[in-house]
Amino acid sequence: MTRARRALVALAAAAAPACGAPLMKLPPGPGAPAPDAPAALAEATSACRGVTTLTAEIGVSGSAAGHRARGTLSAGVAAPASARLEAVAPFGQPLFILVTTGGDATLLLPRDNRVLEHGKPAAVLEAIAGVPLDGADLRRVLTGCAAASNAAGAGHALGDDWRLVPGPAGDVYLHREPHTAPWHVVATVHGGSDPSVAWRAEYSEFANGLPRAIRLASSRKDRFDLRLKLSQVDLNVPLGAEVFRVRIPPNADPISIDELRQSGPLGK
Repeated sequence: MTRARRALVALAAAAAPACGAPLMKLPPGPGAPAPDAPAALAEATSACRGVTTLTAEIGVSGSAAGHRARGTLSAGVAAPASARLEAVAPFGQPLFILVTTGGDATLLLPRDNRVLEHGKPAAVLEAIAGVPLDGADLRRVLTGCAAASNAAGAGHALGDDWRLVPGPAGDVYLHREPHTAPWHVVATVHGGSDPSVAWRAEYSEFANGLPRAIRLASSRKDRFDLRLKLSQVDLNVPLGAEVFRVRIPPNADPISIDELRQSGPLGK
């Protein structure tokens, strides 16, 4: 196994039995029309809508492509679509550095001196971690800031303490507990019923309206089931353009997205 494969598998892959905890039980629909759904959504996203930048240490565990995943990411995201992820090693250089700005991504594997330039962000992150997210998606996931419809009549009541709001990327589930507590976005379900692309994000352990625990799980058990634990969170700290650039060694060898898929956690 090459060092690149070891680096990627070390962070982004776990055997399915290691992720045996059941997913959140979401109430079934269709439910009754909920005129208060837009107000509930506004309350649930009031904290995250004020976040323009976020930095955090992220503990990762779970599974992708049937291999164990455990590691630590140092992350920074900024509106509208910039992100930086560094896979922290116990010592020495990072396992990888991924930076995205808009529709452009660069991935550096410092220990192999290989680089992928001008990739599509969602394709690159999916190749190394299984999850198809670009920079804007990653910011929304890390803040629990689901995009949903605010149209009147768009929401559904699934009992007194659940609301379902359809969104451009999937359904958004809101929950409050107890009845007088604020609403939170507790899950977003993407891809509908197609098991080849369907996945969900689940949110818990809220602090000041933002989640500190996130689970990303595909409906196909052989794709991904990852748990993210956020710590050392800083919000709205200025992040200059240099944060979302990576210095590429002049002698770095290129790696293609196909090679990355083959050597990463989704490689066969």
